[in-house]
Amino acid sequence: MTPLERAEARFGWRLVAPTIGIIGILILYPIVFNVYLSFFDVKLNGDKTFVGLTNYLQLITNPDYYSSIVTTGIYLFGTVTGTTLLGLAVALLMREPFRGRGLVSAAILMPYFAPVISVVFGWQFLFDPVNGVFNWLMVDVLNLWDQRTNLIGEPGSAVWVVIIFDVWKHFPIAYLLILSKLTSIPKDQYEAAAIDGYGPIGRFFHVTLPEIYFVLATVVILRLIWNLNRFEDVFLLAPNVETLPVFTYYQAFTGVIDQGLAAATSVIQFSVLCVLIWFYVKKILKW
Repeated sequence: MTPLERAEARFGWRLVAPTIGIIGILILYPIVFNVYLSFFDVKLNGDKTFVGLTNYLQLITNPDYYSSIVTTGIYLFGTVTGTTLLGLAVALLMREPFRGRGLVSAAILMPYFAPVISVVFGWQFLFDPVNGVFNWLMVDVLNLWDQRTNLIGEPGSAVWVVIIFDVWKHFPIAYLLILSKLTSIPKDQYEAAAIDGYGPIGRFFHVTLPEIYFVLATVVILRLIWNLNRFEDVFLLAPNVETLPVFTYYQAFTGVIDQGLAAATSVIQFSVLCVLIWFYVKKILKW
């Protein structure tokens, strides 16, 4: 390198050094410290005893851990599938201009930007077993049920309420990503497909779907990454739905507190996230 190139390189490192420092403090240090804690028995007074892989062995023999994995799998499948399909359906409906399209778009985006705590309280009232609108509709109006049911109070039904809530709140981001790609597809392709004899369904599978494949794959992988880490929506709406983040929280801060075991849980979860991120970067972004 010439002296000028070395000077420019040093100047570049000085420019990015504050960012690297902030990333190291806020992201890398907590990750490294969490991995460190996973090999210790952590006491409430701060004392730590090295136990090696004991936390991991204890975790893989804990039936509650496997139950949380099953719950997380149901939650991920329901939310990712629902978010993607609903976002696709709404994007297809909103693709063509019509009067009042701006107002409708604003209404669609409203759930995504609404504060989580406020909409969670609204949904809890909606499914309240005594005064909730859902039970009133099912029991008193439609007479489909014989008695009122606390859907959020039962873990088996609460997970489906959480899934519906997550789909309703987060499908707008899928809608925006898919719509942006739909509007960029040349109309010539649809005209050529129509000349070849394809109807609306044929044009969807032979023109629309290949064009939006990359966006759909991006939505699916990103939703998997985000929802595997999602805590606030699930815990605030139905704390009895123990997905992996909620299970980790209970291990670390409630009951018989075991922060070493919670750290081991989060390390395994972080490893899964790294695999998903690697897949997204290598197979979808093709970096």
